[in-house]
Amino acid sequence: MNPIRTYQVCNVREANQNNWLRTKFIQRQDVQRVYVELKFTVRDCNSIPNIPGSCKETFNLFYYESDTDSASANSPFWMENPYIKVDTIAPDESFSKLESGRVNTKVRSFGPLSKNGFYLAFQDLGACMSLISVRAFYKKCSNTIAGFAIFPETLTGAEPTSLVIAPGTCIPNAVEVSVPLKLYCNGDGEWMVPVGACTCAAGYEPTMKDTQCQACGPGTFKSKQGEGPCSPCPPNSRTTSGAATVCTCRNGFFRADTDPADSACTSVPSAPRSVISNVNETSLVLEWSEPQDTGGRDDLLYNVICKKCSVERRLCTRCDDNVEFVPRQLGLTERRIYISNLMAHTQYTFEIQAVNGISNKSPYPPHFASVNITTNQAAPSAVPTMHLHSSTGNSMTLSWTPPERPNGIILDYEIKYSEKQGQSDGIANTVTSQKNSVRLDGLKANARYMVQVRARTVAGYGRYSLPTEFQTTAEDGSTSKTFQELPLIVGSATAGLLFVIVVVIIAIVCFRKGMVTEHLLSSPLGRKQRNSTDPEYTEKLQQYVTPGMKVYIDPFTYEDPNEAVREFAKEIDISCVKIEEVIGAGEFGEVCRGRLKLPGRREIFVAIKTLKVGYTERQRRDFLSEASIMGQFDHPNIIHLEGVVTKSRPVMIITEFMENCALDSFLRLNDGQFTVIQLVGMLRGIAAGMKYLSEMNYVHRDLAARNILVNSNLVCKVSDFGLSRFLEDDPADPTYTSSLGGKIPIRWTAPEAIAYRKFTSASDVWSYGIVMWEVMSYGERPYWDMSNQDVINAVEQDYRLPPPMDCPTALHQLMLDCWVRDRNLRPKFAQIVNTLDKLIRNAASLKVIASVQSGISQPLLDRTVPDYTTFTTVGDWLDAIKMGRYKENFVNAGFASFDLVAQMTAEDLLRIGVTLAGHQKKILSSIQDMRLQMNQTLPVQV
Repeated sequence: MNPIRTYQVCNVREANQNNWLRTKFIQRQDVQRVYVELKFTVRDCNSIPNIPGSCKETFNLFYYESDTDSASANSPFWMENPYIKVDTIAPDESFSKLESGRVNTKVRSFGPLSKNGFYLAFQDLGACMSLISVRAFYKKCSNTIAGFAIFPETLTGAEPTSLVIAPGTCIPNAVEVSVPLKLYCNGDGEWMVPVGACTCAAGYEPTMKDTQCQACGPGTFKSKQGEGPCSPCPPNSRTTSGAATVCTCRNGFFRADTDPADSACTSVPSAPRSVISNVNETSLVLEWSEPQDTGGRDDLLYNVICKKCSVERRLCTRCDDNVEFVPRQLGLTERRIYISNLMAHTQYTFEIQAVNGISNKSPYPPHFASVNITTNQAAPSAVPTMHLHSSTGNSMTLSWTPPERPNGIILDYEIKYSEKQGQSDGIANTVTSQKNSVRLDGLKANARYMVQVRARTVAGYGRYSLPTEFQTTAEDGSTSKTFQELPLIVGSATAGLLFVIVVVIIAIVCFRKGMVTEHLLSSPLGRKQRNSTDPEYTEKLQQYVTPGMKVYIDPFTYEDPNEAVREFAKEIDISCVKIEEVIGAGEFGEVCRGRLKLPGRREIFVAIKTLKVGYTERQRRDFLSEASIMGQFDHPNIIHLEGVVTKSRPVMIITEFMENCALDSFLRLNDGQFTVIQLVGMLRGIAAGMKYLSEMNYVHRDLAARNILVNSNLVCKVSDFGLSRFLEDDPADPTYTSSLGGKIPIRWTAPEAIAYRKFTSASDVWSYGIVMWEVMSYGERPYWDMSNQDVINAVEQDYRLPPPMDCPTALHQLMLDCWVRDRNLRPKFAQIVNTLDKLIRNAASLKVIASVQSGISQPLLDRTVPDYTTFTTVGDWLDAIKMGRYKENFVNAGFASFDLVAQMTAEDLLRIGVTLAGHQKKILSSIQDMRLQMNQTLPVQV
C-alpha cells in the first residue's frame, strides 16, 4: 500500500500496438557483459472483458551501443535493427482485477560490449503492464590474497562461461614457488583454478591467516622458503637479528658442510682413552676406547700417526711408506689396528687421533692419545735377487744381494737347491754360507736347478727368496739345445740382455699402436705357428710381450679358423649335454637351457647356443668364432665358456647359465627394487670385466645392457663377443645403423667410432657410460624415441643424457666423464673400477642426488616427462612410465580417470597395493607432472 513510481501501459483495446521506452545513456567503463534486473507486473488478458485478440502478456528487452549520448526522439529508429534484442520477457505470474498485482523479477545479460556506452529499450506490443524497476549491473572478482599472492580486482568476461586470467604478485617477503602465477575469474565473479603459488621467504613465517609474511624474531630462524613457521635456534647456536635464515654457531662449535641448517652445532671429540699396545717383534697391535666426549656427533673416525724416534726421543720423524696399516691408517671406524713392517730395535711413537665431521672446521689440531713402543728383534727380510757368476759341468757359483731389512747382524745364509725334472723338482739339498755367495758342487752336467736362499740372525731365519732357475753346462762346456732356442742365453749374459731389451722395446711400441697381435702373427714365429698345430704357440707368443700379460688373439688371423676353435675351446661330447627348453633365439639359431655332466664333475645348468640346420660354412665359422674369443677369457665378470660341440649335430656353444638373463630386461622387470649400492655393485662388476678385456687388448664394440647377463647372485658378466665379425648392413634392426660398411649400435657408440670406425678401449668406455645410464634408469632406452640420426646430431652438438631419477651426482659425473668428446681424456677402465670402489666404501657420497639440469641441454630433458594428455586411458599412462603392472590395482580401486589419479597421495598408493618405495616415488613424481600439466591446460579443457 505504499506509493511507487512506475512506467505503465495498457492499450489493449487498440490493435497494432508498438510502444517504446528508452533509458538514458549508460557509460560502460570497461565492462564487457551487462546484467539487467527487471521488476514488473502484467495483467492477465483473460481478466479484461471485451478485448480483441491482440492482447499480449509479454514485452521485449533491447539495447543499443554508442560511443556518445547521441540518441533522440527519432534516432535510432524504433525497431529491432539497429536495436539489438536481448530477450522476450514473460511473467511468471499475471494478475486479474480482483487480485492485487504480483511483482515478477527477471534477470537477463548481454555482451560482449565494445563501445563507450549503451541504451536499454523496452518494447510493448499490446500488454497491460507496469515496469517497476530496472537495475543494470556487472560482475567482478574482488581483489584477494591466495597462496601468499595478491590478485587485483578483475571484471568477468564477455560470456557467462568465460574465464579471465588475473596475474598475481607475491605479497611482501614472499617468493614464487612455481610460475606462472595466476587466478581465473569466472562469469559469476568467483575466483577459481589457482595456478602457481608463493610461499614466505627464508627468514619469514606466515601470519594473519596466511595473508602476510612476518620476519622471524630473535632466537628463531627459518632456513628455507615455505609455509612452515620459524623454529627456535638449534643447540649451541644463536641469532640476534630478525629474519634469520640460519643460526650461527657459538664459539668452539661448528657445523659440517653437509649438515642441514636446522642441525645442532657440534664440537670436536676429546682424545681416545685407554690405549693398549701389543708388540710382536716388528709388528704391533693397538687398541683403544671411545673418547669420553664425542662432540655430539655419530660420525666418529680415528687416524693413527706413526713417528720413528731417536734413542733419546728428542727427534721424531714420520714413518716411511713401507710401514703397513691394517685395515688402514686414516678414517678408521673400528678401534683396533694392526701395524707391520716396522724396523727392529727402533723406538716409535703412535698418536691415535679422534676426528669427526667438523674436525676440519676447528682451527686447532685433533685431540689424540699417544703411546711409545720399542720393537723387538726380528728375522731378516727375503733376499731380493740371485745371480749366476760361473757354471761348469758339475758346479755353479752364485751370489745374491743382502736382504733390504736385515733387522740385525746376519750370521749366515742357507741355500736350498734341487734339480728341475720336467714339471716337478727333485729332492732338495741345503748348504750354508757366511758370505753372500756360494759354490755348489757335485751337480749333474747339462741340468737345470731351482735355487732359493734365506738369511739368519739371532732372531732366526727369514723367508726364502723366490725360486730361481740356473743351468750347468754340458761336459764339453756348451749349453743345452733347449736353452739355445730361448731368447735368454745363459752362456752369454750380455748378448741375452741386449736381445731382451730389443724385444721389449718392439713389444711396447707395437702395444702403443694397438698392433701387438698383428705384429707377432706376421713374424716368422707367428706365421709358422699359426699355420701349424704346435700347442706351445700361445706360450711362445707370450715371450715377446711383457711377462705375465696375456694377449687376445683374433681367431680370424688363423688361415684355418677351425684351428682357433680347437686351440681355445674345449670339445664336449654330445652325450654330456642335455637340452631342457628353448629360452630364446640368437643370430644363428636357438638359445636353450640345459644341463652339462662332464666326467668327474657335478652336473650344472648351462646355456646352449645351437647352429640352425642348413648353415653355410661361413655361418659355421662365424658362429664358432665367438667361442674362439670367449675361450681366451677367464674372469668372474666375463661369461665363462664351458666348451663346444663340433663333431655332432647340431653344432653348439655351451656357456655357464645366467638365471636372470639380460641386464636390461631384468632391470625393467625389477624396476625400483634395488638399493643404490646394489646398482653400483652391478656397475663395478661390469667395469671389472671390461678392465680385464682392455688389458688383454680386446675391444668389445657392442657394450650395452642387453649384452650383460645376470646370475642369481646379481653378478653381472659381459657377453656377446660377436659384433666385430658382423660387417653386413641390416636395415631391419633399428638398434644398428650402417656406417662405412658395417653396422653400429648408434646409441651406445662413441662419436669417433660412428664417424671413422675408430674402435678402441676408449670407445668402449663411452659405451660403458651409456650402460651406467641404463642401469640407473632401470632399463630405460637411451635417448628415448629419438631416431638414430637425431642421436648422432644431438651428441655432435654436445648434448648428453640427463641423470636418471634419484641418480647420485657422483655417478652421473662419471657418466659425463665417459662421454668426453676427446677419447684421450676419458677415464680408463682401471680408473673407473677404482672410482666405483671408493663410492662403495663411502656410501654417504651416493646420497647426493643429481638434478636434471646437470649441464644437459633442455631439448633432451623435455622427453623425460610424458604428457598425460597423449594417453587415452590411465592404463596407457602407466605403461608409459613403466608401471603397467598396477593397471588392475588402479581400476579396481576406482582410479579410472586422470582427474582422480591427479588427486592421489602416497597413502592411496599404499592402500591399492603399490608397496615398493621406488615404485611409489616414480608414480607420485609422474602424478606431480600431471598436476602441473593440468594447471597449464585447464582453461582450454573448461
